[in-house]
Amino acid sequence: MAECWGYEECAYDALLEGNERGARASQLRALFAELRPAVVRVLGPAVARSAGISENFLEGEYPVAGQQALNREVAEAIGFDFAAGRIDTTTHPFCTGLGPRDCRLTTRYNERNFAQSLYGVLHEAGHGLYDQGLPGEDYGTPCGTYVSLGIHESQSRFWENQVGRSPAFWEYWHPHACRHLPALKRFTPEQISQAVNRVAPSFIRVEADQVTYDLHIILRFEIEVKLMGGEVKPADVPALWNAEFEKMFGLKVPNDAQGCLQDIHWSMGGLGYFPTYTLGNLNASQLRHRADQELPGLESDLAQGRYAPLLAWLRDKIHSQGQRYLPHELMARATGEPTQAKYHLEYLRKKFAV
Repeated sequence: MAECWGYEECAYDALLEGNERGARASQLRALFAELRPAVVRVLGPAVARSAGISENFLEGEYPVAGQQALNREVAEAIGFDFAAGRIDTTTHPFCTGLGPRDCRLTTRYNERNFAQSLYGVLHEAGHGLYDQGLPGEDYGTPCGTYVSLGIHESQSRFWENQVGRSPAFWEYWHPHACRHLPALKRFTPEQISQAVNRVAPSFIRVEADQVTYDLHIILRFEIEVKLMGGEVKPADVPALWNAEFEKMFGLKVPNDAQGCLQDIHWSMGGLGYFPTYTLGNLNASQLRHRADQELPGLESDLAQGRYAPLLAWLRDKIHSQGQRYLPHELMARATGEPTQAKYHLEYLRKKFAV
């Protein structure tokens, strides 16, 4: 594929181009080289802060009907248009746009863990808000199409983490959540906020916390680049993965199902996709930093469940632009500079290590 598509610096760039136009492996190496050691420095204090919160702290009786009612209320509050979309049930959450007035969100339910479906909906609704914010009159053209996976992921991460995992979110939504899910009455908003922000290294990327998530991505990126460069053969991947994972996380990988075979991306030929997840995190933090500057009342709005000003800002800066600019140009126009690691690191330090 890379040889057919062509590239200037390295073969991996051809695959990156299909997911993040204009991105280059050399740029990502520099970005991730700054990110990786800084995240590791945050990890120790973050784990220590979570030491008193067990993995099953919030476990309880959460009927699916109550979860569905809460999820819909939250999605509607942040701006998802149910006249042009819906939420359904699936094994693995996703969002798909079938047209300018038909956006489908999906989530999965665990009657012992309401957070699984709620944060699945917040994440996918972030994608959905982007889809619904694209100019409908330009559907089928570049101006009516999302610009990249890294920008798309920034929208889902923004609503899931920057908004949904903030203390302000639970201060506002606690009484509403208790109305739909009475088992939550035994927890304070602060306890719920601490539990949904628990940090602990684990094997599975899709279950990773906010601090360790990017380490999962960096591991995959480094292996992909070596595969494409011929430094590593596919048969060598399990041993390389296990060794590097133990270095990064301090955990011994028990089997390949919890190691290099856990994702679908490589089996479907999706190399060059993983880095866009971390770009999404970096972009989300950078956008939040800029939004705080340009929307002086943002923190107060979020604490009172008013999301319209924030959504309008994202519509103007990101959604309405379609593919008018390359991703790094779009970020520069929206925030004053191309994608940086520093804002995400600042967010992680402030939230998990201070």
